[in-house]
Amino acid sequence: MPAPAERRQITGFSNPTVKFIRSLREKKHRRREGKLLAEGLRLLTDAREAGHVPEMLVLSTQRDPHPLLADLEASVAAAGGEVIETTPDILSKITGKSNPQGVAGVLAEWDTSLNAIDRTSADIWLVAQALRDPGNLGTMLRTGDAIGAGGLILIDDCADPFSVEAVRASMGAVFTQGLVQARWEDFLPWLRAGEGQLVAASLRDAVPYRGAPYASPCFVMVGNESQGLPEPYEAECDLRVTMPMKGRADSLNAAVAAAVLGYEVLDSLERG
Repeated sequence: MPAPAERRQITGFSNPTVKFIRSLREKKHRRREGKLLAEGLRLLTDAREAGHVPEMLVLSTQRDPHPLLADLEASVAAAGGEVIETTPDILSKITGKSNPQGVAGVLAEWDTSLNAIDRTSADIWLVAQALRDPGNLGTMLRTGDAIGAGGLILIDDCADPFSVEAVRASMGAVFTQGLVQARWEDFLPWLRAGEGQLVAASLRDAVPYRGAPYASPCFVMVGNESQGLPEPYEAECDLRVTMPMKGRADSLNAAVAAAVLGYEVLDSLERG
């Protein structure tokens, strides 16, 4: 087991470091600092294994020992990061949770421009337009990981993918999936500059989603939770598909729709 790193002790709620880490729960501070806050050993281990080593690691004095935690601590120290030890009450204030896990970390955000991804690296990509709920965003990242998608492309004004809620909901997929934030007027020319089929669930000139002619790389797009996709966006799609609604509901949750379509595209492309 790696030797423990040298730890800095923090015992006061008013400590500037505590205030700084706690501030990362707010979007304006995350944007200003270019950093995000993540909590939990599993989440931070996924981050480390994906190449995102925390710059700052905060440990509870009442944490349980674990080999993965020792590895994480050693990785942070080796990368020149800082390891802090503090009380459960202070860690609770940092994370905003009454019963926090024994470890939290501060990580640097990364490039989320269209130029940061390679469309040929995967057969499926998920696209969300004006997705507002961080839980849905995190679920879409998990779905992308499950179906082997290249990543999630967020169009227009979406929830912040680096929020504590979205990172937690992603169950680590925010670190394993490609992530892009772009405006529609930038995304569409980028898409049309290379190969790529844009697909959306729709009622306009749509075909049944099962057995539809999906093609790789397939960009599966869903819209805002309450408004859906704007009509001009749907008009630009290469393929519009419809899913049967047997009950009284007239639509699926955005993240659920992405999962249903994503698995159908995966099955179709694997069958050739």
